[in-house]
Amino acid sequence: MSSFFSRLKQGLSRSRDTLAKMVPGGTVDALTEEQWMDIEDGLIMADCGADLAAQLVKKARKRRGASVDVLKESMVSMLPQAGPVNTATSGPFVLLVVGVNGTGKTTTIGKLATLFRQQGKSVLVGAGDTFRAAAVEQLAVWVKRAGADMVRQHEGADPAAVAFDTVQRGVARNYDVVIVDTAGRVQTDRGLMDELAKVRRVITKAYPEAPHEVWQVVDGGTGQNAVAQVEKFRDVAGTSGLIVTKLDGSGKGGIVLQLSHKFGLPIRYVGVGETLEDLMEFNAEAFVSGLLPEEVAE
Repeated sequence: MSSFFSRLKQGLSRSRDTLAKMVPGGTVDALTEEQWMDIEDGLIMADCGADLAAQLVKKARKRRGASVDVLKESMVSMLPQAGPVNTATSGPFVLLVVGVNGTGKTTTIGKLATLFRQQGKSVLVGAGDTFRAAAVEQLAVWVKRAGADMVRQHEGADPAAVAFDTVQRGVARNYDVVIVDTAGRVQTDRGLMDELAKVRRVITKAYPEAPHEVWQVVDGGTGQNAVAQVEKFRDVAGTSGLIVTKLDGSGKGGIVLQLSHKFGLPIRYVGVGETLEDLMEFNAEAFVSGLLPEEVAE
């Protein structure tokens, strides 16, 4: 936990610094109306969204001993409890990973393959982002490093065909985990979203129980656009969990709270850097403590 907290705290420094300017230093109770308004403004600036910021402050102020520590408790309680990923399926555990270009999706898949391999599981990855040769090559490097296997076809191949072949091979050769990448697509492109729906359908044809999970990778720095992305992908692909990346740069941590509140989807992992260790299983208490200024969070 200490390692998780220190790395997460460093990654969330931008959001925490923003909130620190708005939160009264060292004050944890007996806040004035103006101070609560400053806190609400700080949450909005950290990408919590205006509605959620207002709700969080209102809820904290209603409780006995209203304080910023109570606000912290409210934040933790609103984050869905993800629980462990159940990979103990009758056949391979099939994970479909979706998201738009630029979110860090390819790197994240490579890191997930590595994490599953470290658990002693056999892993097969399908390189479904066939329209970007660089993405396939980047994924191949990660897969090789992880000691996993990979299914790939020629550049421009039908992503659905790659997905189908990957899942079929995963079933036939009894892999523990099958991860299917998809072409990064803009959620407003109807043709590409239809293709994504096709990928999901053929996976089910290859293995009726699959996909067991659909995780969407979201760039934490895209603000309200991230909300629009999740809304559309959830409708088309049936998103069951989120991975929020790039919280070490322009990303503002409040977007995690906003996404959780709006969609009720568990945050599976957060990314605060480029290395394998920077993709971390989400922990609500550690996250909120890393988001709030130290004098409040302690």
